[in-house]
Amino acid sequence: MANATATGAASNEILMLEAPPQGPSWPGPLTNAEIIDALPYIDEDYYSSAAVKNEVDLMVEEELRRSSKKPADFLKDLPPLAKPDFKNNPVLAREYDRVRASKPPVILDFSRDKAEMPKRSDEAAWRQALQKAQCYSQHNVIRLENLELMDKYGPDAWIKYNNVLQSLLSRLQKLTHERSQMIGTVNRERKEHQQNTAYELNALHAQWKELSLKNIEIQAACATLENCIDELKKEAAERGWDFRPTENGLLNSE
Repeated sequence: MANATATGAASNEILMLEAPPQGPSWPGPLTNAEIIDALPYIDEDYYSSAAVKNEVDLMVEEELRRSSKKPADFLKDLPPLAKPDFKNNPVLAREYDRVRASKPPVILDFSRDKAEMPKRSDEAAWRQALQKAQCYSQHNVIRLENLELMDKYGPDAWIKYNNVLQSLLSRLQKLTHERSQMIGTVNRERKEHQQNTAYELNALHAQWKELSLKNIEIQAACATLENCIDELKKEAAERGWDFRPTENGLLNSE
């Protein structure tokens, strides 16, 4: 009966299998904010059950809201950009400052190139008009020379430039193909690992369920024993029996 009492006292403890404690106190290299336990290749409830999908989406939103790392913080992991140096090019420096200040570009003034007949009979005005006409004529001569050079050397220059672009495109396509293969390899390995682990997870889940049911049965049996002990104690008290253990460990039934 003393053993039954001890068993009844022990039944006050929780016999269910408990989950690991939450918070940073749980031993391990990762905290709750960094643990990722998603198994998308074997978790079919997310796609088959709308209720589960909504619950998971709410959990993701809650985790994003509680996360200490915001999307803008991911840029902090990248090396800082090199600061531009325009010491040897004041024109670029002025243009850089203008763009940073969000100022409109300076409009080019073509009025000096317009050759117009002066309205007054002033020698200085006529000389200035003649100078503008000469500048305009020289500008047209240079344009014609540029057109001739473009017609002579332009096709070959564009072919070479297209070849450079084609080689650059081929290189980028090769890198893209290599990265796609690496991503595909990682996804295949992840899928294979999760599918192989699914059997172990299902077996452990079934074992956990079986042990949980056994613990519930044990807890119910302990509660039944406690009730029986309480009834026996009550009956013994009504009859005046004393079942307290003596010094030699035997029960006193006087």
